[in-house]
Amino acid sequence: MSAVSPSISPEIYRIAPGFRALSICVEAAPVVDERVGEVALRQACEAALAGQPDWADAHLSAWADVFRAFGAKPKRTPCSAEALRKRVIKDGTMAALDPVVDLYNAVSIRYAVPVGGENFAAYAGMPQLVVADGTETFDTMKDGQPGSESPEAGEVVWRDDTGVTCRRWNWRQGVRTRLSVADSSMWFILESLPEMPLEALHEAGRMLTDGLEKMMPGARWQTVLISNASSDVQ
Repeated sequence: MSAVSPSISPEIYRIAPGFRALSICVEAAPVVDERVGEVALRQACEAALAGQPDWADAHLSAWADVFRAFGAKPKRTPCSAEALRKRVIKDGTMAALDPVVDLYNAVSIRYAVPVGGENFAAYAGMPQLVVADGTETFDTMKDGQPGSESPEAGEVVWRDDTGVTCRRWNWRQGVRTRLSVADSSMWFILESLPEMPLEALHEAGRMLTDGLEKMMPGARWQTVLISNASSDVQ
């Protein structure tokens, strides 16, 4: 199993004191039940519509404050968890896309936590959470065609040795490292602030790994808690 060791710039903890995340690297196995993600997504939508969890609004509000702290406008470009939950509350549901994507979107919706899923085989070096200088390249799609752009100077981004993999912290994922159920080397990052109970973060991680185990029995994973104080393998 490929070991994933994400690095967090010290500047990040100045922008978001108390930031912590679960990094989960996964060695996939053959899929035996593609419906796991779809079922989890439907149940997560029901939970969000019922107002669960009770700390969701506080957590998403804290993320909005963090986005403002590095110059983003959260009403226009909200964190990924807020964007997903807004769609669910507006539409009442969310269409299935891909078994693995559906599963990690379900975790994000159910726990009001930004979750990124990446094809780690497409990475050059390790994931890095940094403040951009504005010269980096971000691969995207424009009018249905491959294109590229650069983040704003001062923007928080995830990147690797080649370029940006996710803009505005967790707002928009790039094309190059996009994950699907066909990928064998997967990396997930669940990002939280103190308004989300730490135990809930661990529950969200278990929802993801339990779902993957049902979907693809024999998958192997390693979970690491990342914080300003420590990084603990679990």
